[in-house]
Amino acid sequence: MSDNVARRGFLVGGAVLLAAGCTSNEPAAAPSSAAPAPSAAATGGNDQPGEKVTIGFSAPAADHGWIAAIAKNAEATAKQYSDIDFKPVEPTNDINQQISAVESLIAAKVDALVILPNDGQQLNQVALQATEAGIPVVNLDRIFPDKLAYRTWIGGDNYGMGVAAGHFIGKQLKDKGVSNPVIVEIQGIATLPLTQERSKGFEDALKTYGFSVTAKQDAQFTVETGNEVATSLLQAHKKIDAMWNHDDDQGVGVLAAIKEAGRDEFIMVGGAGSLNAMREIQSGTSVLKATVTYSPTMASSAIKLARLIAQGKGMSDLVENQVPQSITLASETITKDNVENYLALGFES
Repeated sequence: MSDNVARRGFLVGGAVLLAAGCTSNEPAAAPSSAAPAPSAAATGGNDQPGEKVTIGFSAPAADHGWIAAIAKNAEATAKQYSDIDFKPVEPTNDINQQISAVESLIAAKVDALVILPNDGQQLNQVALQATEAGIPVVNLDRIFPDKLAYRTWIGGDNYGMGVAAGHFIGKQLKDKGVSNPVIVEIQGIATLPLTQERSKGFEDALKTYGFSVTAKQDAQFTVETGNEVATSLLQAHKKIDAMWNHDDDQGVGVLAAIKEAGRDEFIMVGGAGSLNAMREIQSGTSVLKATVTYSPTMASSAIKLARLIAQGKGMSDLVENQVPQSITLASETITKDNVENYLALGFES
C-alpha cells in the first residue's frame, strides 16, 4: 500500500501506460497471412468524449500519504473527462461502513465501480452484489478473492516489491563481502495477503545470495507504530547490516527512531516511493539508500479503465476488443542514481 499503482496527484506512472493504450475503439482490420494490420492507435479516439457514465468510488480513509494520493489521483483523473460523473462515497476504515457505502452506490445504479477495499475478503460479498446487479467492478490494489466479484483488477506487484528490495540488499552486502548478515524486516499489516507476498518475495530474493531474514515485525502502516517497532528492533540487535521497511509512510517513524538511536551502520530500503523517502535518498547522508515503488498512480489508471469498461471500449494498443481482466504494475528500484527521474511521481507522507 504503503506499500501502492497512479500514485499521488500526478497523473503519470501507471496512467501513462493506459493513456497510450486508450486511444481508438475501432476494430482492427482483418490480418493478412503475412502480419496483423496495425490498429488505429494514433487517433486519440478513446480519450474523446463518449457516452456519459457514472463511476462510483470507494476507498479507505486517507490516514496516511499513500491512501490520500489514491483518492486525489482518482478524483483528478475523473475531472479530466467531461463524460465522467464521479461519485465518491465517504472514505472509511470501518468495514461495515464501507460495505454500506458500496451498497449505496449499487442502489444508485452507477455504471461502474472502483473499489479499494479495506479488506478484500470482507468486502468480497458486496462486490459480488455489484457484479450481479450488472455493475462492473474495477478492483484496486487489495484483491477480492472471488474473481466473479470484479471485472478487472489493477494493482502493484507486491511480490515484486520484495524481490526488488531483496536483490538490492543482497547485492550491496555481497559487494561488501558481508557474510551471515543481520537483516531485519518491518512489515505493514502482517495479516494482509499483500504483506505476505512482499515478505515472500524478499525471502526468495535473499535466498539467491545465501541470506535470510533475521527478524521481522509488522508496523500497521502507521508512523507511530513504525517508530515503536524500529525502536524495538534496534534495541534487540546491537548490530544490523540491512533493513527493509515495507512502507515509506510508516518509514517516517522508522527513520525517526534510527536517528534518535544514532545508528548508521546499516543500509535501509523503503517501499512505495514517497517524496520524503526520495529526499532522504537524494541527500546521500541517510541510511535509506533505496525505495521500491508501489505507485498510487494506479488509482488514475483504475478510473480510466472503469470509463472504458462502462463505455464498452477496449485498449486499442492491444489486439483484444476488451480491457484485460488483470493489470499488474511493475515495482522499480529508486536509488540516488535515478531518483531525479521519479520525483514527479512522489507523494507526500
